[in-house]
Amino acid sequence: MENVVHLREAFGVGRDVPLNYVARPAVDGKFIESLTRDKHVVIYGSSKQGKTTLRRHCLEENDYVVVSCLNPMSLADLNGAILKAAGYRIEQTQTKTVGGAWKYGAEFAGEGKVPFLAKASGRGTIARETNDKTDVVTRRLEIDLNDVNDIVTALREVAFKKFIILEDFHYLGADTQRSFSFSLKAYHENSDFCFIVVGVWREKNRLIYYNGDLTNRVVSIDADSWSKNQLHEVVTAGEQLLNVTFDRTMIHALIEHSADAVALVQEGCFKVCERAGIFQTQEVNKEIGAGFDAEAIVREIVNDQAGRYMAFITNFSEGFQQTDLEMYKWLTYAVLVSSHEDLERGLRRAQIAATIKAKHPEGARLNEGNITQALQNAASLQVQKSIRPIIFDYDQTTRVLAVVDRSFLIWLAHQDRKELMNEIGVN
Repeated sequence: MENVVHLREAFGVGRDVPLNYVARPAVDGKFIESLTRDKHVVIYGSSKQGKTTLRRHCLEENDYVVVSCLNPMSLADLNGAILKAAGYRIEQTQTKTVGGAWKYGAEFAGEGKVPFLAKASGRGTIARETNDKTDVVTRRLEIDLNDVNDIVTALREVAFKKFIILEDFHYLGADTQRSFSFSLKAYHENSDFCFIVVGVWREKNRLIYYNGDLTNRVVSIDADSWSKNQLHEVVTAGEQLLNVTFDRTMIHALIEHSADAVALVQEGCFKVCERAGIFQTQEVNKEIGAGFDAEAIVREIVNDQAGRYMAFITNFSEGFQQTDLEMYKWLTYAVLVSSHEDLERGLRRAQIAATIKAKHPEGARLNEGNITQALQNAASLQVQKSIRPIIFDYDQTTRVLAVVDRSFLIWLAHQDRKELMNEIGVN
């Protein structure tokens, strides 16, 4: 039998682009079209909804470099990581900028990649070594990692032409995100370099909120959008790879209980195949899944993360430190008493404030500024507590707290809310 596909290649969640990948015209088509418009691109959406897979599917590996964003990164750290991804080696020098920050030496050495310039700029030196086989060109520059103009100069010096992908942008501190949003405007106006920013949030204009000048300079791609028909296409593509046919009633129920989460559909199909003894492409088409409890399968997948979700509720409710108002405990309370439908839509700030004031010891005297501040720092708290992927995200533009982990919603729907409230100390 030709073209044997193993189960993990057809279904499930892995590191590579799945063989049953389904292109969505409103997502993949818009992303590809955006890459030709010389604009920065933001790919956003809930956790495990295909953001990284989207760019891997649409771009060749040699078209881009990837920088993984980390919480401790400052703007200088981020810019240094960008230069390293481009091939530079960064070392601190003994020179300081006017503002008192240290300058850094950036050195690039490439074989046959960098056009030789006969005259060095005043900011650096250039050397050329030759042998019988190849030219080795070395660039050395002294730069301020906080100055976007220096970063542009360094990238131009080595004729850098690739897309720069900033993965997990949401893990950066709010100040670094805000600072880099101002750098993006300079990159757009003063260079041809294009960034692809990937982040877990639900609002369309996160970066524009930080810097209004990015309007019309950034294209936002919502990777969260999966219709029921598209999820069925994912299932059908996997069926063809394995030469199996799922029971239609079971698959319909599986998709209905997966909260439009493609990762849950993929993992659910994997478990159905596993239980039916399907581990690779079948020689003869086989019908499977009849009589399987799809809701129980989804619940089993979600319950695998029960420990993480319980730890999240405890850690998030504790906040950054012990305070009299305990605002993060009360934010957690507002989530726990909200209906599944409200959580799917997102909780508005006014709604959260009303819920908290009705139960908080301070009552109506509670300053809403304290609630707003806690909401604005919700993502930062989760990053500091090593909650990955994050579960809550607050949109400061629409003033809505969203649950960006769909599995958490399914898990929460099957929990005793009163027990969870007792866990955080609210009776």
